[in-house]
Amino acid sequence: MGRTNDKTLKEAINQYLDALKLRRKFDETALLAAWPELMGQAISNRTKQLFIRDKKLFVRVESAVIKNELLLMRTQIIGKMNEFVGRVVIEDIVIL
Repeated sequence: MGRTNDKTLKEAINQYLDALKLRRKFDETALLAAWPELMGQAISNRTKQLFIRDKKLFVRVESAVIKNELLLMRTQIIGKMNEFVGRVVIEDIVIL
């Protein structure tokens, strides 16, 4: 017979992250770490720099072919990344 106001550990952690405004940073860090898994080794190996600022993912790649591929896939990449963390963290991609 549990009380309805009891919080699960996950809920308590989520509220704590929200309260400290760490959630976005936590999600951004998770996305950057998951780049190789989400994008595959071919793209990951050619990624020189990767960072997130103001809901924009900045990607620097060494290959013009990969750069064009990322530009064509930008909508899918945004969707895949936001789906990975379960919320909108990325709204745009800038290919450098």
